[in-house]
Amino acid sequence: MHIDYKKLWIMLIENNMSKSELRKKAKLSAGVFTRLNKNEDVSLAALKNICEILECDIGDICSFVDNVEGEEK
Repeated sequence: MHIDYKKLWIMLIENNMSKSELRKKAKLSAGVFTRLNKNEDVSLAALKNICEILECDIGDICSFVDNVEGEEK
């Protein structure tokens, strides 16, 4: 399984917020934001900051997805 942040990017569009605006408001480092863009693990603290800014629950911004056969785990 891996994490997918597609819901986060959709929520940003729905809230008319740019990625850079979210990054600044949530006080996320460039490295954390790079990991989000690559669907890599980030700290729970980073996800909590995002949820506070977007006024949502963690399940509203990410989900776990089964790995496709042959895909890196």
